[in-house]
Amino acid sequence: MRFFKDLSVSALVAGFVTVLVGLTSSIAVVFQAAQSFGATPAQLSSWVWALGIGVGLCCWLPSMWWRKPVVVAWSTPGAAVLATAGAMGAFTMNEAIGAFVLSAALITLVGFTGWFERLMNRIPIAIASALLAGVLTRFGLDAFAAAQTNTWLVVAMLVTYLLGRRWVPRYAVMLTLAVGVVVALVQGKIQWAAVQPGLTFPVFTMPAFSLQAAISLALPLFVVTMASQNLPGVAVIRGTGYDLPISKLISITGLATLVLAPFGGYAINLAAITAAICMGPEAHPDKARRYAAAVVCGIIYVLIGCFGVVIAGLLTAFPHELVVAIAGIALLGTIGNGLFMAVQSEQYREAALITFLVTVSGVTIAGVGSAFWGVVAGSLALFVQHYGKR
Repeated sequence: MRFFKDLSVSALVAGFVTVLVGLTSSIAVVFQAAQSFGATPAQLSSWVWALGIGVGLCCWLPSMWWRKPVVVAWSTPGAAVLATAGAMGAFTMNEAIGAFVLSAALITLVGFTGWFERLMNRIPIAIASALLAGVLTRFGLDAFAAAQTNTWLVVAMLVTYLLGRRWVPRYAVMLTLAVGVVVALVQGKIQWAAVQPGLTFPVFTMPAFSLQAAISLALPLFVVTMASQNLPGVAVIRGTGYDLPISKLISITGLATLVLAPFGGYAINLAAITAAICMGPEAHPDKARRYAAAVVCGIIYVLIGCFGVVIAGLLTAFPHELVVAIAGIALLGTIGNGLFMAVQSEQYREAALITFLVTVSGVTIAGVGSAFWGVVAGSLALFVQHYGKR
């Protein structure tokens, strides 16, 4: 089977790191969102099941089919929106599930009509690359900022990475992760108490539809998912040089959410930061073989769905500094390439720089994150500078 021929140690590590970063950076927000609607322990586990199965299959199957890395995730900004709205106590779990269904239907519609892809096709590669670099730069900064709270761990990981890049570049990230785990073990920073045995089972919740939930939950969830997740997700795909059918991917994530919404799958979308790990050179020097990392990522997510209590606990047992450090270090090459592509063309350099700076700023306006406003600012700069010129 071709997959096993293309599979490598670096792909295995990239897939694991992708899940590690994605899960540990967002699982607490997902739990908070579920609990804000009064989720029972069984419903809370069902959310983990639905998101794990949905994300896993949407990574695994398309990556195997197209032989290109397809990485999706659940919407962390979407979970934050839900947690904030749910905290007001105005919506039941049934109404929340109904809002998930409506949001998924809108995303599916956008995918089938091709509206989103046509919009993205009008954005120059320099702007997309600047957006990619801006989205990922925060993780690079966080990696070094983590040295403030655990200097020895971060320094050991950075030195290992630099030595690995010089002598065994294919295994640099793997060695960096291994050294980080060893140092964390020596320091006693790994929280083994977070690991608890048990299987996860789906719990069906009947959707209930209301105008208030549609306006306060469904529409914000749709806008945030498209602007803060799918938009930078496309930028990662374009910035790393992959030609994937964007409309089909949006449709796949929309349909997956539509099916899994009654079980707690509130929003499945294109991944951005974690996708760059599987699509970058650290996954494999050969672009044609990097899809194996996405397949590994998908398989792990499916296991999380089935054994969510155990695996989620295992991954969240790692110290925060280790997670942010391995994420930032693994993304160094992708950040550098994005910056190079952004400023390479003098024609688009200022617009790309504006896109990058607005995105890095982290500004949030009307509940929409900086990735969206970065594209808006860069596009406005392009319009002012080039409209009407030959």
